[in-house]
Amino acid sequence: MGISGFKPSFLVGVEAVRQAHGSRLARLAGRRLTGFALARFVEDGDWFADCPVLLDFDGVQVEVCHSKLDELSIGWDTIDTAATITGWEWSEFTPHWSHSDERLEPFLGQGLCEVALLEWRPADRDLAAGTVAVEFAFAGGCLRIVNGLDENCIELGVAQPDYVRHRLDR
Repeated sequence: MGISGFKPSFLVGVEAVRQAHGSRLARLAGRRLTGFALARFVEDGDWFADCPVLLDFDGVQVEVCHSKLDELSIGWDTIDTAATITGWEWSEFTPHWSHSDERLEPFLGQGLCEVALLEWRPADRDLAAGTVAVEFAFAGGCLRIVNGLDENCIELGVAQPDYVRHRLDR
């Protein structure tokens, strides 16, 4: 993707994600959301949802990226949003890091109450069954970064009932 420092390590399943990142995600509780970044196209401002979503909690940057139908990569403090996203000379679009998003801006300055992993477990057969979302709960509401079937998707508010919530403890 041409993102300096981005070396995804994709995991599948809630237990793999919990083992690799659960305690570190849980330790974010109590920190304030002080910044975020999304890759957007210069030409039209559209979000390039294939790129990781970056959330900064008082100087600790978590980098969440979904891929394929079931893969999730979580990185820590590796991406420099001041660096140009390269390798797009062939394209009519130019991605760059944006620190503006109407969905995320209301959470700026709020303290994080809890982080949970959400596992998609619908009652009926579903291609997305087993995918893992990361939920960040603030006093003012929740935001989730979920698998949008081969890209990231941001959801706000109460999670759909087909998610099984796995609370993370420190």
